[in-house]
Amino acid sequence: MSRALATTPSNSPQLLPPQLDATRLPRHVAVIMDGNGRWARQRGLPRVMGHRSGVEALKRTLRLCSDWGIGALTVYAFSTENWTRPGEEVTFLMTLFERVLERELEGLNREQVRIRFLGDLDRLPDGLRSLIDDATQRTAANTGIHFNVCTNYGGRSELVRAARRLAEQVACGDLDPAAIDEGRFSAELFTQDELDPDLLIRTSGEQRISNFLLWQLAYAELHITSTLWPDFDQEALLGALLDYQGRQRRFGSVESQA
Repeated sequence: MSRALATTPSNSPQLLPPQLDATRLPRHVAVIMDGNGRWARQRGLPRVMGHRSGVEALKRTLRLCSDWGIGALTVYAFSTENWTRPGEEVTFLMTLFERVLERELEGLNREQVRIRFLGDLDRLPDGLRSLIDDATQRTAANTGIHFNVCTNYGGRSELVRAARRLAEQVACGDLDPAAIDEGRFSAELFTQDELDPDLLIRTSGEQRISNFLLWQLAYAELHITSTLWPDFDQEALLGALLDYQGRQRRFGSVESQA
């Protein structure tokens, strides 16, 4: 990825900031990239300029996560609700997705990034779907960071889809309802072979998860920052990871009294 990923191998000790404990990094980070429009408005710019700057923030974040040894990054790029935005903005976003994929795929593949797009992709423009198929196939065997881009994604629709797929298997006699457990349900989600996120970062100060990864975020630590997404940089990511490393993750249990 041109200028997006450093050529130094991931997990190199010299790349990790000394404030961070390499043994306590989140394995999977999810990000709600919010604030592009506000960033542009504050500068008297069109909203589309905020989205362009947001791409640069995403490239920085992916590079840093890869360099620092984080195994997976999942970002909320376009929700099922985003179709209600003005038509010209939606068209710009679809074109932007295409241009970024065309420009960056070769470098991403060279850096061993595995790319997947999660969501209902059937509604996307044909050209973008073709690029997505190519990117997914070309990087499927890569051994670097897992980069998941949630596009036309909605958490509720994902859960409904999973339930419907299980119901179809039961109706066909291929599945005993008693065999449905959390593992079986998770296998029907878009994230079926991915660890659940350990950390969710939301920019722009909004304190909600906005229909994002409703199942997968069950035990994620939440980090809310007032930083607008285009301004999210190394210092902001470092702050989120330090916040995460300061948490006691109990997963419903009580803290042991040693």
